[in-house]
Amino acid sequence: MTDTQDPVLDPAAMTGYEQLLAMRDGRMPPAPISALVGMIDFDGEVGAMRVALVPEQRHYNPLGTVHGGVISTLLDTAAGCSVHSTLGVGERYTSLDLTVKFLRAVTAQTGRIEARGTVLQRGRRTALAEAQILDTEGRLLAHATSSCLIFS
Repeated sequence: MTDTQDPVLDPAAMTGYEQLLAMRDGRMPPAPISALVGMIDFDGEVGAMRVALVPEQRHYNPLGTVHGGVISTLLDTAAGCSVHSTLGVGERYTSLDLTVKFLRAVTAQTGRIEARGTVLQRGRRTALAEAQILDTEGRLLAHATSSCLIFS
């Protein structure tokens, strides 16, 4: 589907990458979790997607750092959307697992962070993806792997 076609989009007639671009461009609503957490700068290409966040105190756990659930959400989004970007028309996916390694504490002082996801292997029924969260200086803050089930 291109921008010159009917402005009424039918997600069921789009590839996964086309769906993600439509969300990025505001032609389809984004996933509600992105607004809840405050995700920004969603973009990428087939097989590799990224999303960013500027940490705030609202993301903190009782210890005064960004909650692991927020970090995991960013990693899951980058990895999962990377798999989503490979889907053909009529295909769907669900995450089977997410394994996260927290490597550095993240606070508001860390500044903007970016989760970068990549599909490592895409088969007919499963996909394996990874995601990394980096700060603006390129330091690795967290890493995850995710297995996804692909179905029609």
